[in-house]
Amino acid sequence: MKKLAFTLIAGLAFGTSTMAQQRADFPYSNRFSFGTGISQLLLGGFNVQAEYTTRRMVFDYSHGFNINLSGQTASLLAQDQKLNEKLVSTLGVGIGYRLTPGLDIRFEPKLHQYDVNYNGQTEAGNALLTTYKTVTLGLGAYYRYYPFRKQNNALAGILILPSLRFWPNVWSSLDDNKLTYSNKATNRTETYKAASQGFPGTGGLLANVTIGYTFGFRRN
Repeated sequence: MKKLAFTLIAGLAFGTSTMAQQRADFPYSNRFSFGTGISQLLLGGFNVQAEYTTRRMVFDYSHGFNINLSGQTASLLAQDQKLNEKLVSTLGVGIGYRLTPGLDIRFEPKLHQYDVNYNGQTEAGNALLTTYKTVTLGLGAYYRYYPFRKQNNALAGILILPSLRFWPNVWSSLDDNKLTYSNKATNRTETYKAASQGFPGTGGLLANVTIGYTFGFRRN
């Protein structure tokens, strides 16, 4: 009996030690985080992001609203055709794997809804030209940085999350992925195509920084 008890205690101690070591290797495991993206705020919109991180996996949900794309932030076609694009909604999930305690790679399907308007020129007015949806399937690389991680208080949960993502379009609700129309601003017949996410002309490359908080300020 004593031998069995010793074996059970030793096994429990070893298991606890191993789990503690695992948590130490990958801090902030089994935690919820919430945040908002800086680029969405700079473009007049808003984004909410929630994620749950295990020792190795990351599961996230994000929803952006009313992101205004005009001038050099609009797609190249929209710039040429004197149009504004508004991301009325951008909604998606992600599932990722932590390569290191800070770095993870995620697969991210997303649904986006656009409104397209003339850019405010007097002769064009502000009439809605079209509205459409796109679906993207892409990858993202995220790096979790906790500037106060050594603090033993609530400050340890403050999170800065820079990311680099590539979200190419795989579908749009535009017929044949384009709209041919008579443009009131250019006085030409133009063909508009569904916009890509991110930096104009890159086909879906974008970067962002999320400011958030991880609840349960203990790092392990």
